[in-house]
Amino acid sequence: MHNKTLAELADGLKSGEFSSVELTTHYLDRIKSLDSQTNAFISVTEEQALSQAAEADKTRAAGDATALTGIPIAHKDIFCTEGVKTSCGSKMLDNFIAPYESTVTEKCNNSGLIMLGKTNMDEFAMGSTNESSFYGPTKNPWDNTKIPGGSSGGSAAAVAARLAPIATGTDTGGSIRQPASMCGITGLKPTYGRVSRWGMIAFASSLDQAGPMAQTAEDAAMLMNSIAGLDHKDSTSIDTPVDDYTANLNNGLEGLRVGLPKEYFAEGLDDSVKTVIESAIKEMEKQGAILKEISLATTSLSIPAYYVIAPAEASANLSRFDGVRFGHRCEDPKDLTDMYTRTRGEGFGDEVKRRIMVGAYALSAGYYDAYYKKAQQVRRLIKNDFIKAFDEVDVIAGPTAPTTAFGLGSIKNDPVAMYLEDIFTLSVNLAGLPAITVPAGFANGMPTGLQLIGNYFQESKLLNIGHKYQQVTDWHKKTPEQFA
Repeated sequence: MHNKTLAELADGLKSGEFSSVELTTHYLDRIKSLDSQTNAFISVTEEQALSQAAEADKTRAAGDATALTGIPIAHKDIFCTEGVKTSCGSKMLDNFIAPYESTVTEKCNNSGLIMLGKTNMDEFAMGSTNESSFYGPTKNPWDNTKIPGGSSGGSAAAVAARLAPIATGTDTGGSIRQPASMCGITGLKPTYGRVSRWGMIAFASSLDQAGPMAQTAEDAAMLMNSIAGLDHKDSTSIDTPVDDYTANLNNGLEGLRVGLPKEYFAEGLDDSVKTVIESAIKEMEKQGAILKEISLATTSLSIPAYYVIAPAEASANLSRFDGVRFGHRCEDPKDLTDMYTRTRGEGFGDEVKRRIMVGAYALSAGYYDAYYKKAQQVRRLIKNDFIKAFDEVDVIAGPTAPTTAFGLGSIKNDPVAMYLEDIFTLSVNLAGLPAITVPAGFANGMPTGLQLIGNYFQESKLLNIGHKYQQVTDWHKKTPEQFA
């Protein structure tokens, strides 16, 4: 059952080939026996999952099922889930039991999805390797000596290892797409505001966006149908009509104008990755797409702009974790100041502390204009680059990351090297655009993904292109040998 796609599992439940309890039990058993190889899960909610599955079977028997009723799902441990630990991969929240449900997980519950558990992640979503987690690094299912990517590495590894058919992730600077690429799965970062952020623990509020992680574009489209839409509890949620993301999956690609940014294929891109991506683009051309070289001249500016804006917002968002109301508190504080400083010193890991310090500095008196304001001005230039590009093309294609997954610990003490891994993904978040990564092949023996960037609210087009590509390739069907 675990090698079936979400769409195939939905058909199996509908036809009575298996029940939700049987399906859920199958995945829970796989997690028990195989997750020690990946460390993809922080929490497994077995009792709750089996109870939800039994209810799903009753709902289906009564004829009230949705397309997703009875399907298991894993949630990144950044989404609040009522009555279940929500740690954000941090010691700071190791004892936090969420008292309410995030909008994304509530919508999943309302669609009849079954929560298997909460997945591992970089602490407070800060990182590109999943090594900053308080619970230890997640390991790539294709090679457990290598990183899975981050910060949604646990979700990516869970889907790649077939420990869950689908999972939720969040993307602040590439944290859905980069691990999807490195683990050989499909990941969609929607337009900013398309999916509610309410109940999703904030890292950088103007950049964070939730999205689906799945085997295929069709599976991602099915989950998007469940989680997208206006949420009045989220002031950044956008009130625009929501597509049926599965309706146009089979549209042809004839005449599709595909932009190829010359900056994405320049120095710094691994030659093996370049070969794979160029081959994937040729497959699109065979289906009738028209290729055109374009320029996104501000690409190189995305890293410095992002690593001012994101830490600045993080320093503000993480000020709430002070030991007063919830989360970790130091032992026997002498006074309030001692409680604040020791609580935060003990509760936060090195990468989180680094970003808080950078952000506080960028926002401080005398430096705000020089750093934060300037970074926001650069952000506008990056957005303008994309607006200009979409006057000429319908979609932009290129690599997701400059390399494939590298060894655990190989750049742990070199944060700049880690930040450079986000060169092709950061600008999408700065501009608020949607983008998808689909498996495109193997380079250096590891998976790598094709990234497709669309104009605002063009998720349906991206899913359509991804689906058509997956109709003529089988990279999305590949499974690590030990998890087959």
